Amino acid sequence: MIELKKVNKIYNNKVHALKDINLKVEKGDIYGIIGYSGAGKSTLVRLLNGLEVATDGEVIIDGDDFNKITEEQRRLKRQRIGMIFQHFNLLWSRTVAENIAFPLEILGKSKTEIKERVEELAKLVGLEDRLHAYPSQLSGGQKQRVGIARALAGNPSILLCDEATSALDPETTAEVLNLIKEIHSKTNITVVLITHEMNVIKTICTKVAVIDGGTIAEDGLVSEVFYHPTQEVTKKFLAQTSFASEFEERENIEEWKKIFTEGVIIKFTFDNNTSKKPILSTLVREIDFDFTIINGHIDKTADANIGTLFVQLIGTKENTDKAISRLNELGILTEVL
Repeated sequence: MIELKKVNKIYNNKVHALKDINLKVEKGDIYGIIGYSGAGKSTLVRLLNGLEVATDGEVIIDGDDFNKITEEQRRLKRQRIGMIFQHFNLLWSRTVAENIAFPLEILGKSKTEIKERVEELAKLVGLEDRLHAYPSQLSGGQKQRVGIARALAGNPSILLCDEATSALDPETTAEVLNLIKEIHSKTNITVVLITHEMNVIKTICTKVAVIDGGTIAEDGLVSEVFYHPTQEVTKKFLAQTSFASEFEERENIEEWKKIFTEGVIIKFTFDNNTSKKPILSTLVREIDFDFTIINGHIDKTADANIGTLFVQLIGTKENTDKAISRLNELGILTEVL
């Protein structure tokens, strides 16, 4: 569906915005691309929607390399790519219905086709009763719903969401993300979501690429990247969510050590494969040690549950070391605090 192979983008022969980007988005994915300001996200979006071409490398959309087709062919390709923007980009002098209809007018559809499609999309995004309203009469969430409907008007195979929730409050963000998930479940449209918010990735995406300094720092299933972050930039993003050190930040680990003076305090991180098993109680029967659960939490992603426990292990050093070793063997990440 979408594949980038060794893509570089250089501006004015000196600004290397993207460096050797390799990325593959399968049909039907909800794929997140996350990065800080200046990381290269905007440039990447412009390559994906065909507004710019790469300096070198391949940008393959539905089997065609954007670098090797004509401008007219790129224009036709762009008709199969829907865009949702951070600031909605609505036409303020047009009603909701007229905004949704705009791309259909450009495509030369008949008035009957346009009317039917507009009504269908308005129902899909929950705006049937606002078709004659103007953007100034809508809330932020409603404006973005219009933007989503407009993006879907031409039956695209790909939906690019460029910071689509960044201008919205948390409650409205959740509503918009749920709407995108609902649309995806009904249409299996490929969604590429560009954001700087890890909570957005956690909520909706099954795969993620972390972009930093114009390069892909790491990528993979969201649960795997969260569970085994290898790059500092990823760990910084994780610090935005309860995946990373929520309790270390909220509680002073040194204070825990003063309270729980025996044995050692361990941080366990576990995933879907290990979260449903009575591992600690089983190990207690195998190895002579006791434990106290100090704190913990479970977070959900679109494809997995990731849990963290802070536990005091009490026993001889030999036995607690053996317990930690067994936990690692069983696939649970452990860290002695």
